[in-house]
Amino acid sequence: MKLDGRRQSTNVEDRRGKGTVAKAGGLGLGGIIVAVIVFFVTKDPQQAFQAAQNSGNPTEVSVASEQLDDPEYQELTTFASQILAGTEDVWSAEFKKLGKVYHAPKLVIFEGQVTSACGGATSDCGPFYCSGDQCVYLDLSFFKEMKKQIGADGDFAYAYVIAHEVGHHVQNELGTLGQAHQAMQQYGQGTKRANEISVRLELQADFYAGVWAYNDNKMFGSLEDGDIEEALNAASKIGDDYLQKKAYGRTMPETFNHGTSDQRSRWLRKGLRTGDINQGDTFSPAYNSL
Repeated sequence: MKLDGRRQSTNVEDRRGKGTVAKAGGLGLGGIIVAVIVFFVTKDPQQAFQAAQNSGNPTEVSVASEQLDDPEYQELTTFASQILAGTEDVWSAEFKKLGKVYHAPKLVIFEGQVTSACGGATSDCGPFYCSGDQCVYLDLSFFKEMKKQIGADGDFAYAYVIAHEVGHHVQNELGTLGQAHQAMQQYGQGTKRANEISVRLELQADFYAGVWAYNDNKMFGSLEDGDIEEALNAASKIGDDYLQKKAYGRTMPETFNHGTSDQRSRWLRKGLRTGDINQGDTFSPAYNSL
């Protein structure tokens, strides 16, 4: 990506080295990766999926930062701030077209463990969005884990991760996220119907990430050769079917809560192709046609 000279967002809070809490899960991008790791340890699929989303009672701890003085992490911090600024510019303009005002989320950068209005979390849970405090939470080490664990790398792949979580904030701003979470609670967390709603949410967030990228490139000429391929590769590597096959050698469609590799790539690609927020309805189509 071409980011030279781009502004950095002021909506960034760096909590590294300040002490955090543990432990809880989230619906962030890395949730399924957590399940994979737990399965390899316990060989218990149910325990693995609970580990990806389980909440616990946080405990105060002190965390020594290994990132603050590391030049690579300093570059990633600047990068994340610039991507967040790009989402602010794009979504402010897109909401204006809808006759609405966009209220940007805060990006909280943490290391190891963090607490949010949605509970405590560890970096193993991956990046996540909390509607309770309207913050995106990110441990920058996740980008290294993307490359190490699932073979997804590249600056635009990393940008896609941030834009996906901001996509959940867009859903929150539009009222979609609250309605979906209410419906999921009615069906019961972890049930097939609740998981289907979760998939619809995640695919729409993928679509919104593509919409952001289309319009960011239109505004700033940010995309370079190979960028789109990086993001599509990342989307395909975090599909529920891909990760379950890698962990178990088979898939369990009733437990899918983020979408298949094909679905995630397709909705991201649609956003990248159209740049039109109005074409991202993942809730009206029949579930098997997503």
